[in-house]
Amino acid sequence: MIVPLLTAAAESCGGKAGALGTLLRAGLPVPDGFVVPLDAYRAAAPDLGLETRAGQPDAARQAIDAHPLPADLLDALGRGLDALGDPPVAVRSSAANEDTAAASAAGQHESILAVHGASAVVRAVRACWASLHSRRAIDYRGVTGRDQPSGDPAMAVLIQRHVDADVSGVMFTPSGPSGVTTIEASWGLGPSVVGGTVTPDAYHIAADGSVTHTTGTKRTRLDRHGAHLVASDVPAARRHLPSIDDATAARLTRLGHDAAAVLGGAQDIEWAIADRRIWLLQARPVTAAPPPRSGSTVATAATLAGTPGSHGTATGTARIVRGPDDFTRVHPGDILVCPYTDPAWTPLLRVAAGIVTETGGVLSHAAIVAREYRIPAVLGIPTATTALHDGTTITIDGTAGTITTHA
Repeated sequence: MIVPLLTAAAESCGGKAGALGTLLRAGLPVPDGFVVPLDAYRAAAPDLGLETRAGQPDAARQAIDAHPLPADLLDALGRGLDALGDPPVAVRSSAANEDTAAASAAGQHESILAVHGASAVVRAVRACWASLHSRRAIDYRGVTGRDQPSGDPAMAVLIQRHVDADVSGVMFTPSGPSGVTTIEASWGLGPSVVGGTVTPDAYHIAADGSVTHTTGTKRTRLDRHGAHLVASDVPAARRHLPSIDDATAARLTRLGHDAAAVLGGAQDIEWAIADRRIWLLQARPVTAAPPPRSGSTVATAATLAGTPGSHGTATGTARIVRGPDDFTRVHPGDILVCPYTDPAWTPLLRVAAGIVTETGGVLSHAAIVAREYRIPAVLGIPTATTALHDGTTITIDGTAGTITTHA
């Protein structure tokens, strides 16, 4: 009923677990764990009526919660945790069509960190199963052309040792030997970077090993305290300090190139460092590379400058969105202007003509999804929601990283 991560393959355990199993077999530093395979979900789905609850995540979750998991699965989960020593674990989705070369599904399904104990793991498995039927996941499958017949999508669940990261981030390896490796990093656990809640440090490592970097403004961090995640402010003196040095960036780059060689192509890799040890937490194909770096753009009275996040230009109405209460105000063709984007906001990206954020980096989930949706994005403009006025006309250039206001 469960599969050791060391033997996991994409066909039985989904894209995320399959890739990590391949890296683990190659001797790369991946936290150990096990997988609840796709067949376990498929066996349970008819009894739970999940096929009839597409787009109704609350109903799907209620159905899952109302039915006990099979006794043999519960027993297997307990034995799997005991074999790991019952540590805190990360419980992460590994859907059948997730982390592929065609579409990443970045942030569209559940990942739950700092889970401890068998009962909490069971709840997290249920949450991952239910997330397959969320509005954002269904919208994403539709936009990326991967909508499947009813009942065909399936969800495996990956359970790994939780890494209490001192620093974490994302790395994009190049598509060729002469390309540049891009790394984004920040203090604490990875959701700060992938969720775009900080503007991370950015590192660019050339083929000759030379490193250039830009230090971000890392105002907050996320850490595990017991079985909970706690967000805290980064002391002012550390916000502008580099989170990794050039030697660490070079070590990450070598590991990234090793992973790309094993998996056969450019990789989008989530990583973490704990007690100076690097761990690879995820590896999937790069589905859409960010715009190339360009010279810095100077802001003017009519132009704001940020980080180019997704190619293209669009002109539309600026719509300031600070949370779910503002969602209904977004109309087709609007430019979404927000502090950062939560994965639950993905349906808005299907409507918006472009996106502007106050924080975040080019390797965040929002930027990846914007590139897959082929809408321009400009990131890391700290004053975006105040400098841009709701209802005014703006032009976004996601390649240059600029926002122009129109009188």
